[in-house]
Amino acid sequence: FADLADMSISEDIAVEGEITVPVGAPSPDEDFSTLDEPVRETIMRDLKAVGKKFVHVMYPKKSSALLRDWDLWGPLVLCVSLALMLQGGSADSKEDGGPQFAEVFVIIWFGAVVITLNSKLLGGTISFFQSLCVLGYCVMPLTVAMLVCRLVLLAGSGTVSFIVRLIVVLAMFAWSTLASTAFLADSQPPNRKALVVYPIFLFYFVISWMILTFTPQ
Repeated sequence: FADLADMSISEDIAVEGEITVPVGAPSPDEDFSTLDEPVRETIMRDLKAVGKKFVHVMYPKKSSALLRDWDLWGPLVLCVSLALMLQGGSADSKEDGGPQFAEVFVIIWFGAVVITLNSKLLGGTISFFQSLCVLGYCVMPLTVAMLVCRLVLLAGSGTVSFIVRLIVVLAMFAWSTLASTAFLADSQPPNRKALVVYPIFLFYFVISWMILTFTPQ
């Protein structure tokens, strides 16, 4: 190895790759993730997002608010609440109300899936879960109608009670249908909107019928 000690590099040798060292401290935003924030902040941020979506449903207009940051927490809460309020509403006092809870889940989730598939087959431009999010959040007016109907039934179940419940359910049914179509209208081809609105109409009509015909044990 004696000869190697006398050797010298007479010219620069090109080195491939980036070997420069970045100058300056990294930005905090670049290293930030939800894993680094407290659980309380994560929960509060998600609750605020769900609350904003509820507000958009209460004041429906053509907007992409429910489509940009979709989630299924709101629809799940509405579905559970509606199922719990419908539980035990059977004319046969021997039944324990279990089938009503399952019926609500099957009708809401299976119905929303069928409507979403129908929308996609007709050329809809929104994703599967975006459609489920909109249809689920727009159940909110019917959930409010169910709550009002239960309060009205506490006062009695006569003709006046039925008329009041009918008006409330019809108003909330129209609200749910208009809200969902307002969010989903722009995602469908203009010549096929009627084919998309009709299943949505049936979807909320079935839920409304269950609410209107509800009679506590």
